[in-house]
Amino acid sequence: MDGKYKPGQKVFLSGSALHLVKEATVIKYAGGFYTIRFENGGGTKVRESRLFPTKEEAVVTKR
Repeated sequence: MDGKYKPGQKVFLSGSALHLVKEATVIKYAGGFYTIRFENGGGTKVRESRLFPTKEEAVVTKR
């Protein structure tokens, strides 16, 4: 199954608080998880439910 986001696409990761919304780039999708890389060079694997196409959607969803 293909993921919603494609490699190279910019996404926004929602954290545990409203101010924790970070921009990242999708690296790959495998096994239900996305590998993303942050602008500072760090990265992580997350489920699709924590990613959003715009910062506004990431913030609104957290309320």
